[in-house]
Amino acid sequence: MWKRGNGTKVAPNGAIIKLRQLTKRYEGLGGDVVALRSIDLDVRAGEFLVVTGKSGAGKTTLVNMLTGLDRATSGEIWVNGSPVHRLSAGQAAKWRGETVGVVFQSFELLPSLTVLRNVMLPMDFAHKFSMRERRERAMHLLEQVGIADHARKRPGEVSGGQRQRVGIARAMANDPPILVADEPTGSLDSVTTGAVLDVFERLAGQGKTVFLVTHDPDIVERGTRAITLADGEIVGVGSRE
Repeated sequence: MWKRGNGTKVAPNGAIIKLRQLTKRYEGLGGDVVALRSIDLDVRAGEFLVVTGKSGAGKTTLVNMLTGLDRATSGEIWVNGSPVHRLSAGQAAKWRGETVGVVFQSFELLPSLTVLRNVMLPMDFAHKFSMRERRERAMHLLEQVGIADHARKRPGEVSGGQRQRVGIARAMANDPPILVADEPTGSLDSVTTGAVLDVFERLAGQGKTVFLVTHDPDIVERGTRAITLADGEIVGVGSRE
């Protein structure tokens, strides 16, 4: 039974994400390739979880399962009370727009739009706020990530770290309870990486659940907990304590 708390739906143990025996196989010319093997994982609401592992460990597959971008071969995926493993593609798209904000390594900003308009875009699709509210909310989010001064610029006119902050603001546009970040610092230098991770830490402190995937072991200590994947399996679990 899922219960409501602070605008989210959590399991009795406080988990907002529950994965049970999650398995993903891909068909290949030489036979099936198992990308995820019977993953069991609970992520508590407000947790900053870092998922690490080498290339090919299954990190991106896990992100695609969690966000409903791909379907599991077997197992269950429960996110904020919704059975993601049962959703159709159309249902998953609507659910994703309301529940999960995704931050990409390559930013995925529209170059012809201003920073402000890029952040407003998810709200335009969701029809969640009036036009005035969208603009005000977008400016507030840009203030939160420290780049409101660049609102009128286009993505090509700001630095990589600033573009990633725009990506984080955009991911929060519809006020999702969960942020999923897939290698968000992969193309950033160490100083800029630290600044971006500060933003994620601050958001987790405000109650957002952050699920960050990285190949960089140095980022592990920034999360409240970390898991390590290898060959599609969880081979290590640790906490900041």
